[in-house]
Amino acid sequence: MYVRLAFVVALLLLPSPTRAEWIPVTESLLKSEKTGFGGLCGIVVDHSTGTIYIDLSDRGLYRSTDQGKSWQPTSDKLMKGRTEWPGCLTLDPTSKTKRLLSAFVYGVPISVSADDGKTWEGMHARSSHVDWCAVDWPGLKFVLALKHESGDLLIASRDGGKSFEDVGKGYGPAWVFDSQTAIVAQTKTKDRPKPQILRTTDAAKKFMPCGEFTTKALPKWRGDTLYWVVDGALISTSDNGMTWKTRGELKDGRCGPIFGKKDGHLFVLTGAGIVESTNGGASWSAPLALPKEVRGSPLTWIEYDPVGDVLYALKMGSQLYKWNR
Repeated sequence: MYVRLAFVVALLLLPSPTRAEWIPVTESLLKSEKTGFGGLCGIVVDHSTGTIYIDLSDRGLYRSTDQGKSWQPTSDKLMKGRTEWPGCLTLDPTSKTKRLLSAFVYGVPISVSADDGKTWEGMHARSSHVDWCAVDWPGLKFVLALKHESGDLLIASRDGGKSFEDVGKGYGPAWVFDSQTAIVAQTKTKDRPKPQILRTTDAAKKFMPCGEFTTKALPKWRGDTLYWVVDGALISTSDNGMTWKTRGELKDGRCGPIFGKKDGHLFVLTGAGIVESTNGGASWSAPLALPKEVRGSPLTWIEYDPVGDVLYALKMGSQLYKWNR
């Protein structure tokens, strides 16, 4: 009996296993690079390889293939400006190309790279100084973008970014399905307490209501379905925005969903932290708290590497943090 008791006491006195924690992975990089205002300001992960792409203000994109242990610039040419709004730096979500697309504030126009960020092709100068853009992947003919600090002014291009025209003010996040079809959220204001999602089938010449939801998050595409974090829920459409399905309740969703290892595996940033679902949003885990440096900001981004099972988080001006699950 005494031997057994001594064994139990010895187990209790053993040091506990190291708990997973958020680890900064850009300290050396940010010390060595003279970034513009905003510092580290965007991230996207290639879910097929785990390669991380980050944007440094006024420097351009940097790439890591080893979970942030080392970084290399994708190009020897500096790119003026920064990415701000979570999701405005993206890879082709249809997986039909390896194009990178980025919308910049205080810098170059909307830019596209077809060679892993080495060279970039810019759209018309009218598309500079925008929060985000949405395009018809992979054709890139129809483009919607929101001008920065301009009364939620939506602009549109129907010629692949060669020219742009104003659609109007009072718009929020959008998605483009093809060269004619898109959806865009209205902003919530005192005069518009119940904004709607609007749908166009003529490349933003006319819009019709297709849902009554409020959101500030950019939608996300996977397979043949568009997912959207809206106030109080995660919704989706598989018919180009004609009808919407509520996949589950979601409190204070802010960014996502970020897709996981298989269908139904999702991560969403909420006000309380990152929540995870393995059943397509029907239920969610308890929130994983973010590092203090990146909490409580509308400019907080999250990403996930399904290959290495690693979560990433940053906000404009912070370090990039990773969580090995």
